[in-house]
Amino acid sequence: MPTDDPALATLSPARPERRFRATLLEPGRFAVLCLAIYAGCWLLAAVEPYHRRDWLLENLLAFAAVPYLVVQQWRRPFRPGTNALLLIFLCLHAVGAHFTYAEVPYDAWAQKLVGGTVSDVFHWNRNHFDRLVHFAYGALVVPAAKELYARHMVAGELTLNLIAVQFIIATSAAYELIEWGAALVVDQDLGMAYLGIQGDVWDAHKDVLLASVGAIVSVVAVSVRRGRRAHGRSSG
Repeated sequence: MPTDDPALATLSPARPERRFRATLLEPGRFAVLCLAIYAGCWLLAAVEPYHRRDWLLENLLAFAAVPYLVVQQWRRPFRPGTNALLLIFLCLHAVGAHFTYAEVPYDAWAQKLVGGTVSDVFHWNRNHFDRLVHFAYGALVVPAAKELYARHMVAGELTLNLIAVQFIIATSAAYELIEWGAALVVDQDLGMAYLGIQGDVWDAHKDVLLASVGAIVSVVAVSVRRGRRAHGRSSG
């Protein structure tokens, strides 16, 4: 399958390890690899989650999003880097769904690894794993949104960046509304576990803000990196 990924153009087939890397980074194969890794992660997270009903609620959107991504990439896969970022986000979500976001035991993991907790270092009084995933949604998903829009419209880099960031903001706000609606139709305890607000009345606002910041940071970082590459080629 042909690819326009510049990372592959620099690989020489002279050595077996380079041939293997080129084969692995071929977009179609890499997309299948990412799907297989996510499937394994999801299956592990599906085994005895902390709260089965909350796990099911958390995965409803994944049940819709993952098949959509598979269909979109059936004939034209995303770039390997884009799929790698999607894989990281989806695995983070699987972990959050397994433990219930407000109960992900990252402090216990840190205590075992380094003898101290993350909450002690940053003086946190709540579990912030959900904040991490909302930021990651913006930072890690915006490249995929940008690629999808680029396939269906003719626009410059700046316009695509703006549209992709707006997509992240809009879908983040929509997700908060979905959470609110789900909390209204389920029992109170499950609804509060699903919302994961942990007593913060501004939780939804902060979640949308973090996703927006993540998206902006991502597109700015990519633009700066491309600018430096272009400058380096022109200088050389």
